Amino acid sequence: MKLTEKVSKNQYYKIWFKDAWPYITGAVLLSLFQIITFATTGNPWGVSGTLAYWGAWLYELLGGSVEKWYYFSRAGVNATLRNGFLSDPGSMRNLGLIAGALFSVLIASGFKFKKIKSWKQVIAAVCGGLLMGYGARIAAGCNIGAFFSGISSLSLSGWVYAVFLFLGAMVGSKLLVKYFM
Repeated sequence: MKLTEKVSKNQYYKIWFKDAWPYITGAVLLSLFQIITFATTGNPWGVSGTLAYWGAWLYELLGGSVEKWYYFSRAGVNATLRNGFLSDPGSMRNLGLIAGALFSVLIASGFKFKKIKSWKQVIAAVCGGLLMGYGARIAAGCNIGAFFSGISSLSLSGWVYAVFLFLGAMVGSKLLVKYFM
């Protein structure tokens, strides 16, 4: 019997890596990571703000300057830009999320390339990504920073975000079915 067959038949491999974890386990782990993030960085967990830094660093790498842009001219934001990619805790968390997601899908043997069924799917994905990115920036956070971190820090804005997230998901799913399916 090959090693891969042995591993895949192991009951612990199946429990830890193959089967979906219960929602309560995910909730507890997310809460613990939020506490650790807040304790070590002094800021709640966020994702999309860091992506704005990545865009700024890339723009500066290509010869541009963002120091006069309103978002990047504030004291704390400007310091983060000067300190660089490797000194930014948000960048390390985002890289960890990407690497962890890739590791998880690989260890569960779930990685595969799918054939594009139609160009409508590509258009829907691009439009959805652009709208989500734009919405995350005007809401001053994504579903992690504005919703999850907002609610966990007892902010009213997190609950307002939750209501509009739900409404947006309802409208978006109706539009998706009507125009792209």
